[in-house]
Amino acid sequence: MHHFAHFLRFCAQKAGFMKKNIAILASGSGTNAENIIRYFQVKKSASVALVLTNRRDAFVLERARGLGVPYCFFPKDEWGHGGAILSVLEEHGVDFVVLAGFLARVPEAILHVYPGRIINIHPSLLPKFGGKGMYGNRVHEAVLAAGEVESGITIHYINEHYDEGDVIRQVRCLVLPEDTPEELACRIHALEYEVYPEVIEQLLSEIG
Repeated sequence: MHHFAHFLRFCAQKAGFMKKNIAILASGSGTNAENIIRYFQVKKSASVALVLTNRRDAFVLERARGLGVPYCFFPKDEWGHGGAILSVLEEHGVDFVVLAGFLARVPEAILHVYPGRIINIHPSLLPKFGGKGMYGNRVHEAVLAAGEVESGITIHYINEHYDEGDVIRQVRCLVLPEDTPEELACRIHALEYEVYPEVIEQLLSEIG
């Protein structure tokens, strides 16, 4: 019966009768996650069906609870092999996976099940200022220390290496001489909130 239900759901999606289901992976406060959830709450194309985190105290869980979105925490050892996570993704009928401030490596098992359906956003113009340990204000501090005159966001597919998947879209912004990391972060966040949900919606329309 379980597999038959999935088959019916697959047929309905192909016929255009059902929304796509998005899972968001996040490790921190979850402002991007909340923005995406709210964006799709008024859309017919998709909705956020699940929020997953690798940190028990991540505030994104409170945001998901307040917005009525199912959520799960998985400890570090369960992110290693991905089996339990895949089961939850399947249980919620997830079609597309979005990383929004997620700081753990995505298990290869999940990459294999969702080829071309897992994306991330990074707060710099990759390949500059990417890689393991480069997140949040660390990125903006590095941009300013390097004397860059522009920064921006990169939306990209996920592979087995940090921040090395194929680029989907980049959007640039100026770095001002008087910028602090916090001021640059505000400008970057504004780009993320505007662009990321739109790119997700566009990609969902292309996967059928």
